[in-house]
Amino acid sequence: MCGRFTLKSTPQQLAETFDLAELPADLGPRYNIAPSLEILAVPNEPVRKAELFRWGLVPRWAADPSIGNRLINARIESVTQKPAFREAARLRRCLVLADGFYEWRTSSQGKTPFHFHLPSEKPFGLAGLWETWTPRGTPPGQAAQLHTCCLLTTAAQGVVAPVHDRMPILVAPEHIARWLDPRPLAPEELLEVLDASAALALQATQVSRYVNVATHEGPQCIEPAMSTGFLPM
Repeated sequence: MCGRFTLKSTPQQLAETFDLAELPADLGPRYNIAPSLEILAVPNEPVRKAELFRWGLVPRWAADPSIGNRLINARIESVTQKPAFREAARLRRCLVLADGFYEWRTSSQGKTPFHFHLPSEKPFGLAGLWETWTPRGTPPGQAAQLHTCCLLTTAAQGVVAPVHDRMPILVAPEHIARWLDPRPLAPEELLEVLDASAALALQATQVSRYVNVATHEGPQCIEPAMSTGFLPM
């Protein structure tokens, strides 16, 4: 799974990297983005713009939005079969903007965090799904809609594999346009677009356990650990 990530890149970097027409105002660096928080994503709509979504997918048919607390990730192996995800996988895909993510190696000494990022520290897009939820029985136009999303995960590859068995899927730059195409994607096309090999370019940094607390924020989260110990090769 993926339960924490970073987005420190400037709005200018994001706009240039992803060819964005629009970004929310007042974006600042974030070092410990956790589930249920707002995250920045680009939905597959005609105009390519970044919007804020709550992390934790709430399907349109859900009676209670609390279901989103359990739906932060969707496994690529089963996403087209699961009722909570299959319609979104076909119609409502998004690119979650990030420049790193965390995974933890569990041992008898506890949970050791690693930050995975590109050597250049440039931002990248993670494959996601999005939904818009409206409370049942509310007259049209009289209720605030809830915009939510989740991340797609796959079997860990490259430097992630020695640390954890799952990882989020990076969308290769050459596949972003197809991933964000508003037209429906068949299950076999979904797998074609999401080539997990993009993750092989990642680099791993063992970081301080300061990041283990979800409410901790700031540059301390990505500071290299004083004693590096095990590092994946």
